[in-house]
Amino acid sequence: MSEENKDEKPTVDPMNERLLKSRQIIICEGIDQKLAMRVSAQLLAMAAENDEPITLFINSQGGHVEAGDTIHDMIRFVKPKVRIVGTGWVASAGTTIFLAADKEDRFCLPNTRFLIHQPSGGVGGQVTDITIQAAQIERMRERLAHMIADATGQSFEQVMKDIDRDRWMTTSEAAEYGILGTVISSQSELD
Repeated sequence: MSEENKDEKPTVDPMNERLLKSRQIIICEGIDQKLAMRVSAQLLAMAAENDEPITLFINSQGGHVEAGDTIHDMIRFVKPKVRIVGTGWVASAGTTIFLAADKEDRFCLPNTRFLIHQPSGGVGGQVTDITIQAAQIERMRERLAHMIADATGQSFEQVMKDIDRDRWMTTSEAAEYGILGTVISSQSELD
């Protein structure tokens, strides 16, 4: 820090500080590495604080698969129970994150939509590289299908069929499919 700035204190975001104290995390954006780092840090900080439940709110169009995997795995890694509340839309990598919670801890607000589909990627380069990238996307597709099948009770074969194209679901369809546990309309229903 420069001589003139040495007495300045780091800026504290009162909203984020309040959310951390109340053990709440909000994801309301595309899934990327920066978000994965922020959410992982928040989960670890709250887990270090105590074992009280954490509530994560998600409204996301999805994004980077591996960033979604990181958040999914961190939710399952920390000791406190993580309840997830979907709102707006929970799509693609957002659904991967949503499925990290146990089914009884997966909630959504009434107007939430869900999307599952196969991963996509910008494949380019030399023929050999395109072949390698295509094989990796197929492995990712199978891994995600297993993850969805394990979390929903659907068969792997059914999920592979369902993610072949975009599969949008209403709250009732998502509940029937096994993605969603409970539709709620007020915070008191979480307690």
